[in-house]
Amino acid sequence: MSSGKTIASNKKAFHDYHIDERINAGIVLTGTEIKSIRAGRVNLKDSFAKIENGEVWLYKCNISPYEMGNIYNHNPERRRKLLLNRREIVKLDNRIKSSGETIVPLRLYLDHGWAKLELGIAKGKKLYDKREDLAKKSAKREMERAAKIRY
Repeated sequence: MSSGKTIASNKKAFHDYHIDERINAGIVLTGTEIKSIRAGRVNLKDSFAKIENGEVWLYKCNISPYEMGNIYNHNPERRRKLLLNRREIVKLDNRIKSSGETIVPLRLYLDHGWAKLELGIAKGKKLYDKREDLAKKSAKREMERAAKIRY
């Protein structure tokens, strides 16, 4: 886990996928996009990353238009390039092609003023896995509640 101020997190990813590995990547942005991110106007809910021609791209990440951006504002749903080393891209590509996994953005954070994206190499959960996770979460909550009442 990297340090930095978390701007947005993708809670749906943890519900829908088993996260195997995490990778941090930079993200190429325009001026109004970084201002919008600093204001916290980002949604990672349905976004995903894809490797095309040896480059990693982020799709469906909604960064709302900057309120003071006038004619220089950006398209909120445009694809954005992610910055990774060539070695990391090759490793990701091989892993995705061989095992049927996908790249899911987990959180967007600021690290020393730079926007970074934490990516997860993930495998989809089945419906029974999701139900099992909810049951475990509910049981844990009940145990904590019972322990709190006792003391």
